[in-house]
Amino acid sequence: MLLFRSEENIGAWCQQQQMPLGKILSLEQVWQLSQRWYANRLSPDFAGRSVEQVETIFQKVGLSGSFWRF
Repeated sequence: MLLFRSEENIGAWCQQQQMPLGKILSLEQVWQLSQRWYANRLSPDFAGRSVEQVETIFQKVGLSGSFWRF
């Protein structure tokens, strides 16, 4: 994950690195995703997530579309 000041900076970085533009998340989305993703990771009974659980987390954060589906 890389953090940038603006979408313009992202575009310039992608050109410089000759990389395609990926998905752009707001700082709020990153924060919400990290809270949901890591909330129970240290629990002794944590055993991973199903595809449905992952997709639900993505949906709750507003990440939709084919990129976010497994």
